[in-house]
Amino acid sequence: MSERNKNFEDIVDELKQERDELRVKLKLAKMDAGDEWEKVESQLEKLEAKAKEIGSATAEASKEIGAAAKLLAEEVRDGFKSIAKHF
Repeated sequence: MSERNKNFEDIVDELKQERDELRVKLKLAKMDAGDEWEKVESQLEKLEAKAKEIGSATAEASKEIGAAAKLLAEEVRDGFKSIAKHF
């Protein structure tokens, strides 16, 4: 085998190894993003419930529920941003 062929095979082997490592990282990122997605979905459902509570609450209770809803909305937004980093 010529030196040129050997070098080319080495390059191909390195690229295959990089591909395999990236494949593992991609699977892990998908798992992480999926876990985060489930958490954010749950938070969004809670936020929707809070919005309904605000509509039927008294003025004083509405302020408290509104503050909690705002905090929850920020958590949902942060969760979406975190998930987006995986892409």
